[in-house]
Amino acid sequence: MLNYNLVNMKGKIPYVNLIIFIIIFMSSCQKDNNSITLCSPDKKIQMVLSVQDTLTYSVYYNGKCLVTPSKIAIVLGNGKTLGYGIKDYEVKRGTDFEDIDTPFYRQRHVSSKWNFMRIDFTDGWSLSVRAYDEGVAWRFETAFEDSTVIKDELAQFLFHGNPRAWVPYSKGKDLLANAYQSEYTSEQVSDFGSGSSLALLPLLVKMEDETNILICESDLRSYPGMFLEGIVGGYSAKFAHMPDSMYVTPTRSQIKVATRKDVIARTEGKRTYPWRIIAIAENDIELPINNLVYQLAEPRRYSDISWIKPGHAAWEWWNSYGLTDVNFKPGVNTATYKEYINFASRFNIPYVVIDEGWSDKDDIMKIKDEVNLKELIEYASLKNVGLIIWAVANVLDEKLEQVCKYYSELGIKGFKVDFFDRDDQECVDMVYRIAESTGKHHLILDLHGIYKPTGLNRTFPHILNFEGVFGLEELKWQNPNMPFYDVTFPFIRQVVGPVDYTQGAYINASKEGFRIDYHKPMSQGTRAHQVASYIVYDSPLVMLCDSPSRYLSDIPCTEYIASIPTVFDHTIILYGKIGEYIVTAREKEGVWYIGGITNWDDRKITISLSFLQEGNKYLVSELSDSDDSSNSPEKYTIKQYEVDNTSEVVLNMAMGGGSALIIKKNK
Repeated sequence: MLNYNLVNMKGKIPYVNLIIFIIIFMSSCQKDNNSITLCSPDKKIQMVLSVQDTLTYSVYYNGKCLVTPSKIAIVLGNGKTLGYGIKDYEVKRGTDFEDIDTPFYRQRHVSSKWNFMRIDFTDGWSLSVRAYDEGVAWRFETAFEDSTVIKDELAQFLFHGNPRAWVPYSKGKDLLANAYQSEYTSEQVSDFGSGSSLALLPLLVKMEDETNILICESDLRSYPGMFLEGIVGGYSAKFAHMPDSMYVTPTRSQIKVATRKDVIARTEGKRTYPWRIIAIAENDIELPINNLVYQLAEPRRYSDISWIKPGHAAWEWWNSYGLTDVNFKPGVNTATYKEYINFASRFNIPYVVIDEGWSDKDDIMKIKDEVNLKELIEYASLKNVGLIIWAVANVLDEKLEQVCKYYSELGIKGFKVDFFDRDDQECVDMVYRIAESTGKHHLILDLHGIYKPTGLNRTFPHILNFEGVFGLEELKWQNPNMPFYDVTFPFIRQVVGPVDYTQGAYINASKEGFRIDYHKPMSQGTRAHQVASYIVYDSPLVMLCDSPSRYLSDIPCTEYIASIPTVFDHTIILYGKIGEYIVTAREKEGVWYIGGITNWDDRKITISLSFLQEGNKYLVSELSDSDDSSNSPEKYTIKQYEVDNTSEVVLNMAMGGGSALIIKKNK
């Protein structure tokens, strides 16, 4: 195994030892005479590789050292280590550019320019490195004739000084296999271990001068996802080993790992490996629009995307089928889903999600007697509504081609696939199989219980959303600090891909008034906070999580939500600070949508509308907290007024509050 030359942390680093290591790293954060340097196009970022006996990299920004010499390597099953014992190599350099069509993304087009170098080693492997203005990335490539066994991969992230980090600790009985839904712990890098021994990606490090470093990955094909563990001075990669034996859970027939092998992957000898990314942002508002994960992903595998339709979806699980004033018992039955279809049709909502319980737990081809799916599909079609059905990942995978063909021909529009709860190589392969088959049969996907996005929505654009977020469902069974999380994850988790946060609660609570109620769940913060999140969060397929009965009790607010698009032509972050607030502006076909949300601190933010087209008048429809929303979170105001590009608008946000603006040209 690898000799890291650094001790894995089992807790906090002793203060005296930390000082010693900081001094060592400060002195070692220097370029040696044998290093190879790659600069970003704007020259602000430098990635320095040392290719002597041990392969290491360092990263500089504006001349300051961010990442001190950190080792990278891959250990093969035959005992050879790529990155150690380096001898002869050849370096190729260049510059490249790409203009990407991104139809279901936060931007309609993404253009990128990068400098690259490829270091070819004489024993059949290479290291590809790219430097963008937004960060750096590297990946290994091999050209071996025979198949390859990967024992381990080393990727260290060591930092100058002892910066602050925002850490999503892995939780649960198995830290290498869970739902990938964690809050953030803000702590010094040296304090790693306060939540568990492993962290999820992406992880954010904020240097003393406020420069942000986001650790993430892209193009995760037939390879395990990366976790991080603490070592002196920073973090090191950790990967789930391949499953050896499995067992089936009685509740949902979900397959889980019992024991693991001593390797992380078995793969073809000629291939590229996932990109390791260090995204860099000089200030917080640059983070949510960093596109490196999407840009570095494998390009789209198919050309026809005309059948892919993003949009809102009515959903029953979160509100526990919470219909009122109906002459039947709400639940998993035909009558209930017809009411959800009626609601969706009234507000031009394109989808209804039929969640858990409609089929046998171990066979998705066996539909429960209480659900007449053919009748529901016909009824929904008459109402111009599509149906999305829920499935456990491995149960779907078991009869994948048969299921996709049958339900596509039946008229189902897509799947919500749940409980992957792993990212070892075998699970990643299953995700790709499901993506391939559903795409072939024109079925959209919403992936739940899954690891963070790694650019798969570029490769398969019909994957419209991902969970891997500490979403609103958590409030059904616990009392976290949700408004704080709401203004934290857009700067971290959302950077790497869209989030199925499942917002839209109409039972809204103050900090003191919140209570846990599984069947009548509530949000923390105001109704305006919920509305504004439809603009702030990237969600091409987005839920209306509450009951149609509640939405019908407040039609103006429901109409406002339904009028907000789920994909946009352009996105900018106007203002924001991690953990405090965010104000997002998005444009779609000449209409601007602005959403602002805050933590438990009330605040007023004055925003300039200088981005509007000069010489035009615009009509604003504003839904914001009222003066009493801190005490009565369900209260809000809707008002209209005229503006132009010289105007300023004050966003009034109560405690846990928000504000939303829709700005259209005034004809």
